[in-house]
Amino acid sequence: MIDALMNFDFMRYSLISGVLIGLIAPLIGAFIVVRRLSLIADALSHVTLGGISFGMFVVTVFPILTFINPMWFGILFAIIGALLIENLRTSYSNYQEIAIPIIMSAGIALSAIFISLADGFNQEIVGLLFGSISAVTKSDLTTIIIIVVIVLIFILSLYKEMFILSFDEEYSKVIGIPKWIQFLFIIIVAMVISASMRVVGILLVSALITLPVAISMRITKGFKQLIILSVIIGEFSVVGGLVLAFYMNISPGGVIVVLLVLILAITMIYQKFKVSSMKGDVKNENRRSN
Repeated sequence: MIDALMNFDFMRYSLISGVLIGLIAPLIGAFIVVRRLSLIADALSHVTLGGISFGMFVVTVFPILTFINPMWFGILFAIIGALLIENLRTSYSNYQEIAIPIIMSAGIALSAIFISLADGFNQEIVGLLFGSISAVTKSDLTTIIIIVVIVLIFILSLYKEMFILSFDEEYSKVIGIPKWIQFLFIIIVAMVISASMRVVGILLVSALITLPVAISMRITKGFKQLIILSVIIGEFSVVGGLVLAFYMNISPGGVIVVLLVLILAITMIYQKFKVSSMKGDVKNENRRSN
């Protein structure tokens, strides 16, 4: 692994990207899960695939545009999809969750169309679906770094507003938190998903956003603790997944998600055992007192 990092640029790009994604995906995921918008990551990931496949189609039709990274089309489509979701949530005030399957369906449809027009499935598309160690280019890494900086500035600058918005959207309106913060947040989510897809894969990116938070919620009590532990778990799973995927010569996305699922299962089993043990201690104590 060390030799590969020393000799191959793509390995260094993948590892650096993985560390950065392991930071921002669970970080933004904490706010998404608390707002009960976990499925939004799935919807936007499919829209992102539609944008990337559109970019590939454009390059196929206009070879002169090969200098344009299809990832930028993915980010553009994801942002548009995020804004449409927010708009639909406003339109269907009593059935806000319907916005997510609408946009997800549109994203899947666009992906199917543009993948077919761009000469069908190829190795790059498969890498985007499930993640790939060799898929991260220097251009992708630069884009990911820019997105990480934007995400950190957003969270650090508007943490208080986002905290209130996440836990009580109605109260945030009462105290006058600007509507643009909510729209900006949804755009940030779209950018994080676009940044994560190269390493984790579009079909699995939502797991990296939500699973570390789901694990941390079973352990922590405060929101800041939730964020910190989620990031630690995210970093462990991404770096561990990349290392295992390298030695096993498989897509890293699946390994990363399996690690997260195992951590969640171990956490739940431990807690169940702990509760059973505590109940047993209480029963024994009652018997002694009787």
